[in-house]
Amino acid sequence: MTVSIQGKGKKIARLRRHARLRKHVSGTAERPRLVVTRTNRNMIAQIVDDTRGVTLVSESTMASDYGSFKGTKTEAAHKVGEQIAAKAKKAGITTVVFDRGGNKYHGRVAAVAEGAREGGLAL
Repeated sequence: MTVSIQGKGKKIARLRRHARLRKHVSGTAERPRLVVTRTNRNMIAQIVDDTRGVTLVSESTMASDYGSFKGTKTEAAHKVGEQIAAKAKKAGITTVVFDRGGNKYHGRVAAVAEGAREGGLAL
């Protein structure tokens, strides 16, 4: 399967990187995919089974328990990682494959992964 994403700019370049990454990264029932979506304000993490096309667990900084959170965006991203690991454990998921969404493994994206590892997920 080839994906051709045409154009210039940051967003197009990220989409092109993500398409390249998704050729190799796929989630299964035994090892689902941990998808990280990064916006300017929020971090969203989902655990997806690609064989069924179902989101198993999700967590975001837009959830109600982050309303009173005081800290940096990186600290909030770390907390998202810990929370999704806790939800995944409750759902019986112990290992996942990490999908950084075409973003660099740096800053908030890395903080989600580190938080998930500290929460008990094997990436």
